[in-house]
Amino acid sequence: MDPLGAPSQFVDIDTLPGWTDAYEAKQLDSHQNPVGKAQVDVRSPFPYRKDINEKIILWKGDVALLNCTAIVNTSNESLTDKNPVSESIFMHAGPDLKDELQKLKGCRTGEAKLTKGFNLAARFIIHTVGPKYKSRYRTAAESSLYSCYRNVLQLAKEQAMCSVGFCVINSLKRCYPLEDATHIALRTVRRFLEIHGETLEKVVFAVSELEEATYQKLLPLYFPRSLEEEIQSLPYLPADIGNAEGEPVVPERQIRITEKPGVPDDASDEEGLEADLSFIGSHAFARMEGDVDKQRRLILQGQLSEAALQKQHQRNYNRWLCQARAEDLSDIASLKALYQTGVDNCGRTVMVVVGRNIPVTLIDMEKALLYFIHVMDHIAVKEYVLVYFHTLTNDYNQLDSNFLKKLYDVVDAKYKRNLKALYFVHPTFRSKVSAWFFTTFTVSGLKDKIHYVESLQQLFAAIPPEQIDLPPFVLEYDARENGPYYSSYPPSPDL
Repeated sequence: MDPLGAPSQFVDIDTLPGWTDAYEAKQLDSHQNPVGKAQVDVRSPFPYRKDINEKIILWKGDVALLNCTAIVNTSNESLTDKNPVSESIFMHAGPDLKDELQKLKGCRTGEAKLTKGFNLAARFIIHTVGPKYKSRYRTAAESSLYSCYRNVLQLAKEQAMCSVGFCVINSLKRCYPLEDATHIALRTVRRFLEIHGETLEKVVFAVSELEEATYQKLLPLYFPRSLEEEIQSLPYLPADIGNAEGEPVVPERQIRITEKPGVPDDASDEEGLEADLSFIGSHAFARMEGDVDKQRRLILQGQLSEAALQKQHQRNYNRWLCQARAEDLSDIASLKALYQTGVDNCGRTVMVVVGRNIPVTLIDMEKALLYFIHVMDHIAVKEYVLVYFHTLTNDYNQLDSNFLKKLYDVVDAKYKRNLKALYFVHPTFRSKVSAWFFTTFTVSGLKDKIHYVESLQQLFAAIPPEQIDLPPFVLEYDARENGPYYSSYPPSPDL
């Protein structure tokens, strides 16, 4: 209550429900049994930690109204940005804040600076400047956004603050993709609390209605509230989870240190030299990254081990995956050439590829490859089947063997391992011959998974009709060529 007895507009963070509260109530209501240790084969890099979860609050509301030690203001380098967060903070803090900011003489991107809270309930305001996002400079933007969160937390630690209220630092004006930015925010806070958890009692993520759903979806990845939630979230973690402090990792920029600097690869190991240099390469820093140039040379010579090849392939795939998550692929998505539908008779996810919807000569095929990876990465963690509709395709829709070979080489091993069947619907003689040559001479392990399907009736023997969305032209073609078969099944209205 304020002095006049009116309800205060400020919100005490001690009255807000914690991240674990709603989940624990749900667990009690559903009487779910916890996951036993025997069931936990693989642990997440962000394991279940009750002590850390108790510090986290997700709150839909205005960060300027939080009653905590410090709140975070996202601004521009002159600290004069007119975004909704800043405008609310200025309005509630009063005119003294503007005078104080002029003394700071700006703030560089990624840095954090401190002022008093003035008329706010919060004692301090930590001002930071998020990066402008462009896909070609994605790595720099990731590093700068990480620095924003890290420097805010470091400042809170240095000033012995008990609680911090974060706004969403990546503002819409700066074009940073919300989901990508949320991954960085959550993992940076998580890593900081793992190392310096004793210095902070509460961390509040104050979000808008538009941002709340993304935070609700991604928080379990970094702050799982049970072993079960930890295991369920594991497949959805991104390829780049940062280093031990959450900082983005760029493999190409890691320092490469040879085991014996200055010694040629084929030089013999002399006893004296070996004794003098025996300590080199024995610590973690020296093992940061293998010699990429040497690895490439060994690949060409066929001398690299299978394990090293797999590691290099995984690293390459992770780069593609990171790029796929950063690119704007809405133009490829609008083609509706790849989509998820129901499940087959064995309960496996069904993915549909519509050949006629792929205008090969009119689109950027590298973006098509990125879109395939973006859509399929979380699907391929479990068994799945592909249904390819070759119906009414022509020369403008034909995926050439070079593209298919590149796709097959780029994708992760899980794609090949968990693909259980590829149904080739309405094939032509020419397409059968091309597929035979491709699976015989270009790639291995795919031929036995291909099933040529001449009619939808044959397809429905493996996939129930209610479990697959069919393009109208496929239904019309099949009825014309094979006769009506399932008159009560409607085509998908969206395709």
